[in-house]
Amino acid sequence: MLGFDMFGFLNINKSPGPTSHDIVAAARRLLPRKTKVGHAGTLDPFASGVLVLGIGGATRLVEYVQDQPKRYVATVTLGATSTTDDSEGEITATSADGPNAAPPRLDVIEKILAKFTGSIEQIPPAHSAIHIDGQRAYKLARAGEVVDIPKRTVRIDAVKLLRYDYPQLEIDVTCGGGTYIRAMARDIGAQLGCGGYCSQLARTAIGMFTIDNAADIETIAPADIPPLLTAPQKVLDLPTLKIDSAAVAKIYNGQSLSPEILTTLTAPACSAVTPGGQLMLLDNTDTLVAVATFTPDSRAIHPTKVFRQ
Repeated sequence: MLGFDMFGFLNINKSPGPTSHDIVAAARRLLPRKTKVGHAGTLDPFASGVLVLGIGGATRLVEYVQDQPKRYVATVTLGATSTTDDSEGEITATSADGPNAAPPRLDVIEKILAKFTGSIEQIPPAHSAIHIDGQRAYKLARAGEVVDIPKRTVRIDAVKLLRYDYPQLEIDVTCGGGTYIRAMARDIGAQLGCGGYCSQLARTAIGMFTIDNAADIETIAPADIPPLLTAPQKVLDLPTLKIDSAAVAKIYNGQSLSPEILTTLTAPACSAVTPGGQLMLLDNTDTLVAVATFTPDSRAIHPTKVFRQ
């Protein structure tokens, strides 16, 4: 029988069709009753690939995974637009008349793709989960309302052209959190003057989690889950500090670590933490005890998220 103290991240290879919530619900059915499960970044139903689930206390750490670099392989279909910027919307072919009737040349495409690297401004799709006046944008869009979503700055680290066979353009994108590949496909088509939408999308990596080591939720048995979990301390990109049992007891009692406690410890990680910065506290078994903030002036460490194992 599975224990109730599972604590880590589960890398799932989502197939096209289910929502991210569907995958979370499927994982809950495999776990002991009342085990918390949450995902670290939504994948649209039509998309596939890496969906990282936080299990147990790791649900409180999913934002650290969401902030890590992501990688996608996307197929952009040119010569048409979509109301949802993907294959699930109403597709409208662009005009076959005028100067943009011919398929874009490869050299033109390469120049346009080069513009989509670095910090760029992007308007998320109207059919997205962004909150507008307290409501999800996609609900307003489905109700026929005009959705005005402000621009946001996103980071695109790299765009690689994988294949071009008009009307399909396949690209490999490495980007930061909050980037909408659907919006990128739409904007590439707009800049080419022929329109475009994202017809296929696969997330191939989030941080250390890749498609190669992802599991299919449909084939997982309950007993398979514990060995598939990745410990949070291996995932969080934070400095670490190992603490002794006395310091662990203080953390569990809701106390900060005082300079007196720290004089008995070696703390090389603290030099890498900026004022108010975060670090991980590990016990003598290398288990995550807490995420804490560090104040260099007073050498006080204040726990912000505590995990009892």
